[in-house]
Amino acid sequence: MNDISRRDFSKILGALTLLSSGSLISTGVQAKTYLTIEQAQKLLWGDTPLTPKPVELSKEQMKAIKKASDVRVRNSKVNGWMTPDNGWFIVDQVIGKHENIDLAFAFDNEGKVLGLEILTYRETYGFEVNNPKWRAQFYGKDHSEHLKLDYQIQNISGATLSCAHLTDGVNRLAQTWKLVLKDMAQPPKPDALPVTEMQTDNKS
Repeated sequence: MNDISRRDFSKILGALTLLSSGSLISTGVQAKTYLTIEQAQKLLWGDTPLTPKPVELSKEQMKAIKKASDVRVRNSKVNGWMTPDNGWFIVDQVIGKHENIDLAFAFDNEGKVLGLEILTYRETYGFEVNNPKWRAQFYGKDHSEHLKLDYQIQNISGATLSCAHLTDGVNRLAQTWKLVLKDMAQPPKPDALPVTEMQTDNKS
């Protein structure tokens, strides 16, 4: 084996040693799944029927949402379901520090946040955002106020970026409801006529 081959062999051996120890391939990502979509639907809406209602945002709508919420819209697709009385169940993602956080939201027919659940959290730190008391700060909030960390929403030490980006996500979806989803509301179905009235109408 000549000198060059020995040097190359040493480099290869060193790289293999690092790989075997995980030094080159470890990313620190520890995904934790708390809920499936079906479980979140049940938790947020109970037995209320949910009809799939995916929405494709236009470029103009995305620009309007960004302007209103001060948050960039990364995905043009809204993965949504509607209730019979025009409530919404939405599956969304925000960035934690480096990785995506999968979320489920419930909005009532006035655009107020009814619930927020974390489906999957992939960061090594910051999982405290799944604390029910912290998430409850968003309940009842809507598009009428721009939420800010350390103002309406308390920060969590060690989870600042996740807290900030979750807050941004609520602002973005609240404005999405106001500018897009609100206009998709279905009119209430007319109640069936009482039997006596139906009998009267059928008389000749």
